[in-house]
Formats: sequence, structure tokens, C-alpha cells
Amino acid sequence: MVLKDNEKRPKNLIEEAEVDAKEIGDLMAEFDRESNTRHFTGTPLLIVKGMLIAFTLYVFWMTLIATPPEQIRRSSFIGLLIFLGFINYPIKRSHAKRVNQIPWYDWIFAFAGGGAFFYYVINFEAIVGKAVNIGTVEIAVGIIGIILLVELCRRVVGLPILVVAGIFVGYAFYSGYSLKRVVHQLFYTTDGIIGTPLGVCATFIVLFIILGAFLEKTGIGTFFIDIANSLAGYASGGPAKVAVISSALEGMYSGSSVANTVGSGSVTIPVMKKTGYTPEFAAAVEAAASTGGQIMPPIMGAAAFLMAEMTETPYATIALSAILPALLYFAGIFMMIHFEAKKLGLKGLPKESIPKFGKLMLKKGYLFLPIVVLSTLMSMGRTPAYSAVYAIVTAVVVSMFSKETRLTPKTFGEALENGTRNTMGVAIACAIAGIIVGIVTLTGLGQDLLNILMSVAGTSKFLALFLTMISCIILGMGVPTTANYVIMATITAPIVVQMGVPLLAAHMFVFYFGIVADITPPVALAAYAGSAIAKSDPFKTGVTATRLAITAFIVPYIFAFNPEMLLIDTTAIEVVRIAITSLIGIFGVAAGMEGFMFTNMKMWERAIIIVGGLMLIDPNLLTDLAGVAIIGMMVLSQVAKSKKLKLAS
Repeated sequence: MVLKDNEKRPKNLIEEAEVDAKEIGDLMAEFDRESNTRHFTGTPLLIVKGMLIAFTLYVFWMTLIATPPEQIRRSSFIGLLIFLGFINYPIKRSHAKRVNQIPWYDWIFAFAGGGAFFYYVINFEAIVGKAVNIGTVEIAVGIIGIILLVELCRRVVGLPILVVAGIFVGYAFYSGYSLKRVVHQLFYTTDGIIGTPLGVCATFIVLFIILGAFLEKTGIGTFFIDIANSLAGYASGGPAKVAVISSALEGMYSGSSVANTVGSGSVTIPVMKKTGYTPEFAAAVEAAASTGGQIMPPIMGAAAFLMAEMTETPYATIALSAILPALLYFAGIFMMIHFEAKKLGLKGLPKESIPKFGKLMLKKGYLFLPIVVLSTLMSMGRTPAYSAVYAIVTAVVVSMFSKETRLTPKTFGEALENGTRNTMGVAIACAIAGIIVGIVTLTGLGQDLLNILMSVAGTSKFLALFLTMISCIILGMGVPTTANYVIMATITAPIVVQMGVPLLAAHMFVFYFGIVADITPPVALAAYAGSAIAKSDPFKTGVTATRLAITAFIVPYIFAFNPEMLLIDTTAIEVVRIAITSLIGIFGVAAGMEGFMFTNMKMWERAIIIVGGLMLIDPNLLTDLAGVAIIGMMVLSQVAKSKKLKLAS
């Protein structure tokens, strides 16, 4: 049903949400394995909550007070999470509903898995002194730790990443490496499980996850939806544009596309359907916009912190470089939504149902302060950890400004608890990614794969980028973004760099295409989560989300060929030129994909304008002029056709 101007409309976007809290929880459990935890009540619940809160406090202690060697920090970090993981995650997802039940074997797994890593902590100096000459006890402890980490990963993250890791480990044995050598590499060195990915997680990522948990408890998500409603609710097809803006804002503190889709989608998707969008389109809009949250500074996906470490680039520089590509991504989705709304004749919400932007900012604008503090400190050169801690303190302080947002002892504890819960999956994925990196380092497999890719790509930069894109998307269909990035950055990013793409641009390219797997069928978790809310066809939703996010498949090529987009060795004039040509190109592609600009477009018109848009990717004056000319002619043609249709009617 399409709302007409004289029909009754909702008084408030939030009031239109049809998905209750229980259904949101069920959706998260279905599409986000991290949410599928055991159910506790009474005293057991208090004990489990206490343990989760204690872990977050341990993180603060490690960050602010303790200064242990990195091996001890990382081993204790993952050891405690393994203990908590077996307490909270059942062997089968169906067992999660059993109340207050932890089987005897999970207690054994919890103590054995956590104990294996703490054995390394306690005997750190002795083990380091032995180098590769570890004894039978060390080998046995390492095997236990690795096996139980793998089992917990199966429960929390899923099987696909384990299949990939298993292939790499199998290759090590096939290459003739002994069990002793493999265990030493994976368990006792900083090239394995306790390597760079886990180190970055234990030092930086966990603090940003905790910050996100505190921001969530202040009600910033609802505030962002209200802000988006005040800015775009009145526009044609307003609710969909509200979804894009709110997801972009929410992406500033949330790094999970599925959680973002379910959280804001539970509000925006029902309203989009009522406005007149098809269920598939409504779900796809939210999934595409929420996936973009991982590329939106200042808090991007966890892989961005790994990028900072692997490229030896300050995180603040990466966040700054990501601004223009992120804005172009959301601009592309926004344009396609606009064209779809115009094509369907959808109206916006009436002015009386839209909150005033000024009043909102006066009432709750202070909720932006933690993000402002975070961005300011990082731009001043402070470390991400330092900036995150101060942002967390700011979030707690500003929550006191209003009774509505004030953190009570209960919500404060829940924020600490959620900080640990939300860290679990990322940390375990980082640890498993360390296994893959460890094998690549041990065997020299990275160089072998590099040589193969070089022989296939030859001297073609485009072909090298294309092969990297396909690899990232295929791997990302079952592997979390964090692990996907580590694997592809280790194997394929070097070949792209050898083709002349700057280091940061090459890694950003890999980062982008690891993320879009969340909306690319056949495994598109964010799209499927949105589909469950919209009650739409999951596969069609995934296809529609991919179409809406077409910009994500274009922008990485733009900054690979035009690294100035990432503010690399450039001038303001050059950045403006790239921004303008990119916007024009995205406009052309969006219109062609939707088949509508001012009126319907024929198939040949769609093909021509898409070609014109794609021509603007290449940093060449001739292709830029040709692309602008083609799009300009199609705009004039559309204007003329639109006027003709109006006169005829």
C-alpha cells in the first residue's frame, strides 16, 4: 500500500516499530551466532554476569595499570575468553534454551582451554628460553589449547573459518613440518594464535567494543533514528532515507552489520513496508546501509584496526582516508532509494510527524560528545586505546545530563557485561586468523600464492584487483570480516601493491570487499537478517541489497586507480575533482541500475548511462569528459521525456 498525501500517517517513526524485543533477540540468535548464548536465571545468572563484568574490568586494568609483555597480555586475554566462552555457549545451538545447565564436559573444556593459555603465562620465561625445543608437556598443552580454541570457534563463529584454517594447517603437515614445530609456531610464538590480530583485539578493538556498549545504553541508537527522521523523513520515500542516515550514524560506533541491521531495521523496515516499498527492497535497504556501517569512521569494523597495524599507519589516518569513500557509498544507496521512491510515486512523512532537528540537538545533542572526544583525541595523535578510554568516560558523564539517558547501576553493569559478550566472536576470529598467518609465515605459502596470482594477472592492475575482489567475496561468504581481511591482506594485498597500488589503498580494497560479503548471496547474513524482519524472500533480498550497494563494488576501484581519494599525496583541488567525478559516475550507475531518473528508462538507455558512470573510474581526462558527456546527454533526454509526458497527461 502506498501512502497518499491525504491518508493518516504515523505520528512518530519509533512508534511504528512492529518487532518486539523478544523477536529481536530471536533474530540475533538465528543470524548472529554470538547472540546464541545459554539461558541463566537467579543466582547462576548473577554469577555469569559477574564473570563477564570482571573480564571488562580486567581489560581496563590491563590498559590503564598493568604493563606485561605482549605474550602474557594476549595469552591471558584469550585464555579468559575461552573459559567464559564454554560457560556461555552450548555445544549445540538448540541447547541454548536449557535453563541453568552447563554440562560437565563444558566445565572441563573451560578449565582446560583457559588453563592451557595460562600455562604459557605462568611459564612464559622458561618457554621463551627453550625457543623451538619445547618438551612433551608443552606440546600436549599446546594441542589442548588449539583444539579447544577451534571447538569454541565452531560454537561462536561457525565452521567456514575452521575449514579454511584446517586447509592451511594440513598444508603445513603436507610440506613436512613436524607436530612439534607446528604446535610451537601456532601456540607459543607471536606469529600464531597470540599474533598481531589477537594483539590488536586485546589492545584496541576490545575498548571500542566496550565504548559501543556504553553508547548503546545511553540510547544513542534511538537518537540517531530521530536525527535521521528529522533530516530525511519528509523526503520522497522518507523512511528508507531515514534508514540510510541512521545506519551511517550508527556505524560510527557499531562494527557489526548483522547487529546494526536487526537493531535499526526492527524500527525502519516495518515503516518502509507501510510506506509502499516491497518487503525485499525494505530489507535490502537496511542491510546495505547497515553493512556500510563498518566502513564509516571514526569507529570502523574491527579489521580497520588490524589494517593500522599491518600497514604501520596511524588509525586516525585510516579513519580520515575512509571518510570520502564511505560518504560515496552512502550517497550511492541514497540515490538509488530516491529513484525507486520516485518510480513508485512514494511520498514522505508529514511535517507534523517529524521531530525538529534543532529541538533534538538541544535536548540530546550531548550524546554526540563521546564521538567528538574520540575523533578529536585521535586527530591529535593520541593512541586509539587512550582515545577510547576517554570516550568511554565521556559517555558515562554525559549520560548523567538527562534522566532519560542516565546510566543506572543496572545499565552500567549491562554495558560492562555486553562489552565482554560482544568481544567474544571478534577475539576468537582473530585468534583463528592467527593460525592461518602462522602457517603462511612458517611455510612461505604466501610467496607461493603470490607467484601464482602474479602469473595469472600478468601485468594487468585491473585483473589483479578483480581476482582479489573475487577471492575476498568468496572467502567472506563464510569467514568473518576480520579473518577475511587478515588472510587476504597477507596473501593478495602484496600483489596489488606490486602492481603499483599504494599500500593503504591496497589494504582498503581488501577491507571493502571482505565487508560486502555480508550482503552478497548465497551467504548474506545481514540481508537474511533484514529479510526475517521484513518477511521477504531471503535470496531476492540479498540480490536487491547487492544491487543497492553497487557503489561498494565501484568505489574501491576508484581509490585503487585514484589513491588521492584516500588523501594520499594529494591536494585539495585533486580531492574535489575526484569527489565530483565519482559522484557523477555513481549518479549515472544508480539511475541505470534503477531504470529511472525523471521517468522510466529503456534498457539501452540504462546500459549507456551505466557505461558513462563506469568511465569515470579511470583517472583519465578523456574518459572523464566522455563519461560526463554521456551522463549529461542522458539527463537532458530524461528531462525532455518527463516534460513530454507531463504535457501529454
